[in-house]
Amino acid sequence: MSVEESPKQPALNAGYERTRKSLIERLDDWEDQVAWDDFYKTYWRLIHCVSLKAGLPNDEAFDVVQETVLTIAKQWKKGKTYDEEKGSFKNWLMNVARWRIADQFRKRGKNPAAMATASSYSRSSSDESGGRGTATIERFADPEGGLEKVWDEEWNANLTQVARGRVKEKVSPKQFQIFDCYVIKGWEAAKVREELGVSMAQVYLAKHRVGGMMKKEIGILREQEF
Repeated sequence: MSVEESPKQPALNAGYERTRKSLIERLDDWEDQVAWDDFYKTYWRLIHCVSLKAGLPNDEAFDVVQETVLTIAKQWKKGKTYDEEKGSFKNWLMNVARWRIADQFRKRGKNPAAMATASSYSRSSSDESGGRGTATIERFADPEGGLEKVWDEEWNANLTQVARGRVKEKVSPKQFQIFDCYVIKGWEAAKVREELGVSMAQVYLAKHRVGGMMKKEIGILREQEF
């Protein structure tokens, strides 16, 4: 799965590839590297986005991604997996990510220069979002609107993003482009037909076929337990 386009794509691509390569190297002697690679591709964006909203800069957010996956892989190797009777995989993953985010803030506490950078980053992110964006780790400890709320929002967004990437690999570029313009971007059907040079039948077929595949992939992801 490729990293989706974004305004900060170069930095995101670099962080994604660096973290993924380092992770696989550190899992070199372990079994099921393909499975762990798939795990990384499925959940890296979720952990990264939540880490950014906690107030960490891009590089440290990717450190959290790597350390979260490594923590889970080590637990899995020792036979220590999440207990279904105590909660969902979703919440278990959230708690592991929370600990790794907290680790980053503890490291910053020992580095005044780094802490200043974090504070500056948090202020700028908050200004850009009208004060609704990045918070500090203290806010995440607030049960009324902390990590759980942010995690739920990003979890659902991540499911859609991952499903979209998987479906994109299964259909023709043209059909996905039609679906993207008509359904995701919200163009009028007539505009899609004119801009992309396709028939109305192709527009509606893409909506039906790709939309159905998206729903199926999201359903699989919601039921998936790594």
